Amino acid sequence: MINKIFGHFSKDLGIDLGTANTLVYVRNKGIVINEPSVVSINQKTGQVVAIGEEAKKMLGKTPHHIYAVCPLTNGVISDFEATEQMLKYFIDKVHGERYSFLPRPRVVIGIPWNITEVEKRAVEDAAKNAGAREVFLVDEPMAAAVGAGLPIQDPTGSMLVDIGGGTADIAVISLGGIVVGKTMKIAGNRFNEDIINFAKENYRLLLGEKSAENIKIQAGSAWPLEQELETVMRGRDLITGLPKEMKVSSQEIREALGGSLRTLVNAIKGTIEETPPELVADIMSNGIVLAGGGSMLRNIHKLISEETRMPVHITEDPITAVARGTGIILEDIDLLSKIGSSNIAE
Repeated sequence: MINKIFGHFSKDLGIDLGTANTLVYVRNKGIVINEPSVVSINQKTGQVVAIGEEAKKMLGKTPHHIYAVCPLTNGVISDFEATEQMLKYFIDKVHGERYSFLPRPRVVIGIPWNITEVEKRAVEDAAKNAGAREVFLVDEPMAAAVGAGLPIQDPTGSMLVDIGGGTADIAVISLGGIVVGKTMKIAGNRFNEDIINFAKENYRLLLGEKSAENIKIQAGSAWPLEQELETVMRGRDLITGLPKEMKVSSQEIREALGGSLRTLVNAIKGTIEETPPELVADIMSNGIVLAGGGSMLRNIHKLISEETRMPVHITEDPITAVARGTGIILEDIDLLSKIGSSNIAE
């Protein structure tokens, strides 16, 4: 019955509300928005200046009365009003004025596993205030597993590691539920911080977060490369206060990321140790699946495979796995009752 009712809502949305990026899936259309989770606000007037891609361009470049804020920290809302404004902007961008006759959308939102009820309520309230008619929450590792096409409802073990911007969710899934899981605050943003600290400690060079992210993309790796890379770090000399640039190798960046990567790998190994033997046997056969933007760090699958002695695969288009999973759930909303979720209606 709910599927029949749900089918009348042509603009229902699936949202991957991430620390670094927000992706929006529109029912029957696919992913239509993939923008940074950034909001720029004028402190004098309290008005929003820019959201998404335009706001990210302002990071570190704004005058004193304008500040760019990332309203989610480690996958959890840290600035409720900014999150509400950002969601409203994305929902309005999808609907537009010419679709104002349609009912407000139902929304499926991916959230980090194991967040508190208060944090869940904050996501639900922000989405409702932004214009959602009804909100369904689904754990990100479950959504990513659906998006990756894993047999989550079967009596077999699947292991997924979703490495996002703020958190990494590690989950062993069977019969539509998470059997063993961990959430780590070690993901893409932590890797950026590692590079900033490395430049400061080794070269007395102060980098911005965007510069650190570019260095990670250009030369970051988790395991030795067949041909090591080089890139240039540009920032402010902490001694002279003047601009400075230094060449840096992928080997140096790998060393900078070493501590965080070890912690992440140990968490994955710890999750395997807590997993029932029968499910471990399944995982050994099927392998560990990686999703999220952090899984695109060069050779991270090789590092995890070497440490766990298991095959490791990166799902197709890992950045969109959670959003694609929410989209599949939109097409079959009854799936929510089979994998566990919470929802709030107006």
